Amino acid sequence: MTRVDLITGFLGSGKTTFLKKYAKKLMEKGEKICIIENDFGAINVDMVLLRELLGDNCNIEMIVGGDGETAHQRRLKTKLIAMGMLGYDRVIIEPSGVFDPDELFDILYESPLDRWYEMGNVICIYDAENDTNLSQESRYMMMSEIASAGVVVVSKLNEEDVKRKDEILSRIESFMDEFDCSRVIRSEDIIMKNWDDLADSDYNKIISSGYKKADYPKRMHIGDSGYQTLFYFDFAMDKELLHETVMKIFANKKCGNVHRIKGFIRVSDNEMIELNVTGKRYDAKPVETDRAVLIIIGEALDRVELAEYVGEPSV
Repeated sequence: MTRVDLITGFLGSGKTTFLKKYAKKLMEKGEKICIIENDFGAINVDMVLLRELLGDNCNIEMIVGGDGETAHQRRLKTKLIAMGMLGYDRVIIEPSGVFDPDELFDILYESPLDRWYEMGNVICIYDAENDTNLSQESRYMMMSEIASAGVVVVSKLNEEDVKRKDEILSRIESFMDEFDCSRVIRSEDIIMKNWDDLADSDYNKIISSGYKKADYPKRMHIGDSGYQTLFYFDFAMDKELLHETVMKIFANKKCGNVHRIKGFIRVSDNEMIELNVTGKRYDAKPVETDRAVLIIIGEALDRVELAEYVGEPSV
């Protein structure tokens, strides 16, 4: 049977960066894999960033959601059925940062998928820079992703963060307690290293981590969440002005609770950059792509206020 791995994590936690490292390690071990980018948006920026993995042992597929949980589940099931006889050793699903892992468990128990697939690993990426002032809904989503994880891999570590394992463990435990989750997170469930320092033993632990089943009251549903994604197609702005503008958006609470701004931005006639910004980190680097798009993700976004900075959204 084909194993299905799920890589979860909150918005901007580093799932795609980890996925590239993880996929390369699996292919080094001789596995034939397929990556499903499963997002709530019209354009999947992460899929473009993964295209370097394409080859005889790696395929990449995309599913677009955003119009209801039922339709989203149906498209995922249809995609898995179409892939069922293609001989993959492993399918890796990287969903949106707004995702309930139980959705995947439910699908894999349905016929005919239960004859072709088995659940492999649930790997949760936890951002060491997580804001301590997350909304209740965001904390709930983070809890639901951690609850089923066989391993929690901490991202964006610096030298001081590595010494904070007990603090990070305590924060994760607070999510479990707040929402009456039965899962007990232990120190050995967490990998806390700079990703460049991950050894083969760390990857072997991740590859064999499996998943956990946990009980907690279902208080929220992803389809009813207050999260929004706004798209600005063909977006262009001078590099310095872009930095200034993005910082102003995060600082202006009237814009809403902005979690992440990302995309491919045209900053001059012959230069495109990949933008990835959270409240604590601004990353911009050159990228080769033909399509420019700015994407703003958050809660209770105010389109009118945002329009003062970036104009009207395309979607």
